Amino acid sequence: MALLPDITAFYRGGDEAGRLTSGRTIGTVELVRTQEILCRHLPPPPASVLDVGGGPGVHARWLTDSGYRVIVLDPVEQHVRQARRQGLVALIGDARELDQADASFDAVLMLGPLYHLSEGTGRARAWREAHRVVKPGGLVAAAALNRYAKLLDLDSRGALDVAATGLRVRRSGPTTYYHAPSELSDEARRAGLGDVTIYGVQGPTFAALRAEERRTGTRNLGPKALEAALAAARFADGHPELAVSSMHLLAASQRPQAGEVSRPGPDSGGPSGARTALAASDGAAEDRQGARPARGSGNDTRARSRVPG
Repeated sequence: MALLPDITAFYRGGDEAGRLTSGRTIGTVELVRTQEILCRHLPPPPASVLDVGGGPGVHARWLTDSGYRVIVLDPVEQHVRQARRQGLVALIGDARELDQADASFDAVLMLGPLYHLSEGTGRARAWREAHRVVKPGGLVAAAALNRYAKLLDLDSRGALDVAATGLRVRRSGPTTYYHAPSELSDEARRAGLGDVTIYGVQGPTFAALRAEERRTGTRNLGPKALEAALAAARFADGHPELAVSSMHLLAASQRPQAGEVSRPGPDSGGPSGARTALAASDGAAEDRQGARPARGSGNDTRARSRVPG
């Protein structure tokens, strides 16, 4: 199953690792928040993790250093080479058609594939494949772009079209898909996954950070802005209504144990019954004080998701 040529060219000419690790405040917020959210749901190391669409291995490197056994899959050959240069196990692969065996991983991550699958059938296949290869009780975590976040950015072209259709069609480059939060949880449930929680990764300050970049002409806005953005994002985890303000969403879900049945979400619109952030648990209060440790690890999440220095 071939990747579209424009997507391959898009990543060949860019620096995907640098997007998160260059010191840009927006990228650092995404990196730290993604890692601390994953820490809340991942089983303790040395659990096995399949990083589908893992790119050059930014998250896989962190997970490997934390003791996890990680395999990176990516359809872009350049990304696979970059990941291997870091000493990671990396293979060419497509989220819609995985070669891995049924129930062979403790956790499956999809932190990029859903952006590029503009057709619902392609996204459904990726979700079903993740469900197939994760063990019963295992984590499936998937990132998505939020179709409503661009409405908060006054300089964002096409924001109304993205909000209405979920599609960003570039003159040159790949078409990108943006989810509504309820749609993301519905897709997970239709694949047979349960216990779905939706997080806003960057939280409510994304548009403000972009505006400050334009005002100051710099992408590293300093430690004060970084800490303020992280504090706002962590606060928003306890307030479901704020998820729509974040550019990136992260769905954490679980394959039911044998004998359990996941309740499928509705086929269109309306609430899916998924939890948003920590609203359905006592984690909201904990999150205002900082991230929780990974389940069963005994390690503090902040220490494992340290702001790059």
